[in-house]
Amino acid sequence: MSIEIIYVFAVLFLVVLFFAFEIFPVDKIAFFIIVSLLLFGVVSPEEAISGFSNSATITVLCLMIIAIALEQNGIINLLANGLKKLRTLPILLMIPVFMFISGSISAFISTTAVVIVFIKILTELSVKYNIPRSKLLLPISFAGILGGSCTLMGTSTNLIVNSVATKFGAERFTFFEFSMYGLIFLAIGIVFITLTSFLLPWDTSSNLNQEYELDQYLTSIEFEPSSELIDKKIMDTFLYNDLGITLLKLTRNGISNKSPGKYITLQKGDKLLLSCNMDSLVKIKETEGILINNYAVSGIDDNEDESNEFDSQRNAIVELLMLPGAPFLKRSITELKGKMIHGGLPLAIKRRKNIQNVTDKLLNINVEKIKLKVGDRLLVEMPKDRLTDLSTVENMAVLQEHTSYASVSKYKKMLTFCILIAVIGLAASGVLSILASSLTGCFLLLMFNCIELSKVYQNINWEIIFLLAGMIPLGIAMNNSGADVWVSSHLLELISGKQPTIIIGLIFLFTMLLSGIISNNATAIIMTPIAISLASASNLPLKPFILAVLFSANFSFFTPLGYQTNTLVYGLGIYKFKHFLIIGGMLSIILWITASFLLGNMIPES
Repeated sequence: MSIEIIYVFAVLFLVVLFFAFEIFPVDKIAFFIIVSLLLFGVVSPEEAISGFSNSATITVLCLMIIAIALEQNGIINLLANGLKKLRTLPILLMIPVFMFISGSISAFISTTAVVIVFIKILTELSVKYNIPRSKLLLPISFAGILGGSCTLMGTSTNLIVNSVATKFGAERFTFFEFSMYGLIFLAIGIVFITLTSFLLPWDTSSNLNQEYELDQYLTSIEFEPSSELIDKKIMDTFLYNDLGITLLKLTRNGISNKSPGKYITLQKGDKLLLSCNMDSLVKIKETEGILINNYAVSGIDDNEDESNEFDSQRNAIVELLMLPGAPFLKRSITELKGKMIHGGLPLAIKRRKNIQNVTDKLLNINVEKIKLKVGDRLLVEMPKDRLTDLSTVENMAVLQEHTSYASVSKYKKMLTFCILIAVIGLAASGVLSILASSLTGCFLLLMFNCIELSKVYQNINWEIIFLLAGMIPLGIAMNNSGADVWVSSHLLELISGKQPTIIIGLIFLFTMLLSGIISNNATAIIMTPIAISLASASNLPLKPFILAVLFSANFSFFTPLGYQTNTLVYGLGIYKFKHFLIIGGMLSIILWITASFLLGNMIPES
């Protein structure tokens, strides 16, 4: 073993250690890899930074931009909102249906983006209809992972494996080349998770309210004569159909109705007290003819001072926490109107206590008269260029900034969706590579103003880009130093005389175990050169070995750490580590055995 191989293994060991124990952020680990390999001379300066120009890295970046455009233009929500109609299904039917939809969408759109939308929708369904999200979120995450393994653009891992394998002389995968195997694995996952769903915990809507304080933004709205909601029944408006809105009280001509029914027809001057989440509040704010707390939100009257105008493209919604000594304490929204610092507009408040515990008290008071207390939160809209001024205000903390987006037109939604279909069609047909088609898609989105680069910069997950850019030189270093050949030669001694199915099974198992400790992308970059070297040394076809790494690197089910969507649902506090270990572990074993036989049969008998 040469000194170069020892050094590469030392760097690799440290990287695995850093990932496993989260000692450093991903971007720092990436730079550690680049610099450590460069200074020792294992890679050249050009090779050290080659990850930033690698086709897989750029493709992943482009697909992220497309996913951001889909999310911001409401396409993902549009695709997922149809799930609300499935709320009447029994839970044993709902699980496989939701998993199939999640897996199907994830084959073409970022799995993480899909799961985030599902989390939001299922949380709303849980509150409104007592649907147990704990029975659905983990299955949806697993289905997203399995669905992403069905096409070449389904996950960044697939693109990375394809890119690394191509550099080592393997034939490039086509778009749907391994889709049949992916669909088999998805079907197995759906059946297995449905049958074992009794092992998942059961949550209730009351717990959701306590954990997430979903409907805690309190505000009142009034309808102007220009509002399209006038003369419509409540049931025919988005106020009723939006799961993020709860109507608490209707006031008409000084008479209050504490349980406004869906058959009530809205009239000019009606006031509604409601609780809502952030997305719904933004939707209300941007609906023409509605006044929030007696403030016009769809436009400014010609007689009003220009400084009161709020442009959703230039403004942000900020959540302010009232600390002891805050200047707004003991003041109501009415008292703050026109007196907010730096042109801020108060929209709503969130009481320190959970709304469900104080609903009766709130129904007997106008939200505009509620006095702010320590621990309350005030939602304010103000110009983005004045946000930094908030830091000068004593005893008040800025918790979150929510950018307010203008309503997306149907034209822009359809155009964005058509661009997505074009990207998929060009890549799937082979007319363009995935890199070329995704670059074209990004160009079209920018040309037709379907997305702005300023929003892209804010929403791109740069950690993944830096991870790919840092890990790719490590794969090059393994090849330059001969570490991949050294590993494969020693593995070859252990598996000499074994059936190809067993060899592939061992690669699949080791890769899957490694992906449960570190990220699936890092695992793929480490294992792909080793698998190719092992196949070459055994005089066996490369593709079964490459596919073994591709699938097993994705199939990180037995821990919540290896795949981002698992980490997301685990972070919600619904599941325990044991749910991933037991259910994900059993699924991993089934997929391991199945994949070993399926991929082993790709190798012709000698």
